[in-house]
Amino acid sequence: MADLSQPTLQTWQRALLDSIHIVMVNTTLPANIGSVARAMHTMGLEHLTVVSPKKPLDDDAYAFSAGGRHILDNMKVVANLPQAIGEMNHVFATSSRQRHIPKPVLSPRQSAVLLVNGGLKHLQQQQALPKIAFVFGREDRGLTNDELRLADYHVQIPANPDYSVLNVAMAMQVIASVLYEEIENATVLQDLQNNQHAHIDLTIRQTWDEPAINQAQKQQLEQRLLNLLSQLTIYDPNQSKVMPERVNRLLGRLQLDVKEYQLLQAMIAKINQRLEQ
Repeated sequence: MADLSQPTLQTWQRALLDSIHIVMVNTTLPANIGSVARAMHTMGLEHLTVVSPKKPLDDDAYAFSAGGRHILDNMKVVANLPQAIGEMNHVFATSSRQRHIPKPVLSPRQSAVLLVNGGLKHLQQQQALPKIAFVFGREDRGLTNDELRLADYHVQIPANPDYSVLNVAMAMQVIASVLYEEIENATVLQDLQNNQHAHIDLTIRQTWDEPAINQAQKQQLEQRLLNLLSQLTIYDPNQSKVMPERVNRLLGRLQLDVKEYQLLQAMIAKINQRLEQ
């Protein structure tokens, strides 16, 4: 935890950067993983998770990683995206397309402002920083609708509409560069007192009395709510494809803390108990 009694750029900047996790999904080329590791090291990021890569790391991956070899050495490999983001408090997914039930769409700059403003509030209150994940999809087709649905926010990089395709390492470099710039340019006490950062009409849960739930808890609660709605004949999983999207977005907007999560779980359990009687 950063010590704000003697605030230094290096101390709290490191804390903010250390809260960011990069997640790559089903990557085909090991060289792209290496390139992402290099970009991460350049921008002060350390945490890399790869979901079910097509091939294991090879000499190309390490060659492309340059000074980021240690990131590859410490990289986590997991089987699926829910496992990768289970401990995350907030998830940003990169996407070049809208969906039927859209999530809030941010530019890289807006996502960085949101992250920094929320992080500075936590640092001011000497609270643990939330864990943030930025998720990047496959080289050829990005993230699936089901994977995008797991995110709280979608991040889109402004690009030529006639050809907006970016290599995954390039996309990560753009976003990481903006994150680093926003963190580097912020001044903790001055920004908190004067609210100098640009305002956007979205918030990351900041200085509440209990920690935020993680993504695994959010997904568990979502499934229990859907099961309850089904029992109450409000939701038919064989007919409605929209209800899960709306419940998912509702829970993301609420940004529940642990006590609120426990309250809702207890309420659902009581309702289920009455239904069984």
